[in-house]
Amino acid sequence: MAQTALSQAYQQKQSLFDRWAAFYDWSFPSVFYQAVHRRLLESIELPEQPNVLDLGCGTGKLFQRLLPLAPDLTGLGLDLSPEMVAQARRANSCPAQVQYQVGNATAIPAPDHCFDLVFNSISFLHYPQPAAVLAEIQRVLKPGGCYHLADFAPRWAEQPQVLAQSVSPIQFHSPAVRERLGQSAGRLALLGHQWLLGPVLLTSWSRAELSAKSANDPDLFR
Repeated sequence: MAQTALSQAYQQKQSLFDRWAAFYDWSFPSVFYQAVHRRLLESIELPEQPNVLDLGCGTGKLFQRLLPLAPDLTGLGLDLSPEMVAQARRANSCPAQVQYQVGNATAIPAPDHCFDLVFNSISFLHYPQPAAVLAEIQRVLKPGGCYHLADFAPRWAEQPQVLAQSVSPIQFHSPAVRERLGQSAGRLALLGHQWLLGPVLLTSWSRAELSAKSANDPDLFR
């Protein structure tokens, strides 16, 4: 995608969610996403005292549901929309543990190998550069850390399915496409797929462990 078109795509995404932010939590999609969050959190294991990244955090609902399950967590919520982040900050009951920032998932403002868990819940479909996002997730995950992607998915398509007629174009990734994306990142080991609710598919990966040799050569694992 040309740089001008890419910039326009991100601006469209930001504008869409800035307009939606004030009433997002009261919309029907938000009710559906609550059910997705519940199924997602029932389907995974939470480590003790995890450091968590929520990409496309919206108004911060995932952390609100995570905190009762992992009260000692620390975390970062990242979203392209300043208005969504403002809503999340206003609702944040634990600012000492969880922070929200405006940012792009292709340039996560965090050091290498710092998160135990990374989540994308109904947000990956909005990314114009999915491979670049996965490369960044691989960079910030700790060795042995897990990435959980929950999003709408076609069952058998061999290529991303693009819905260009929406307000802002979106892409749906089948299990096969997700597996290829994970392989292209290089250090993400597929843990499996699970259908959570209707067409929403959870795909989970684990970040490869560092060997003694590679621990002294961090460029091998970026």
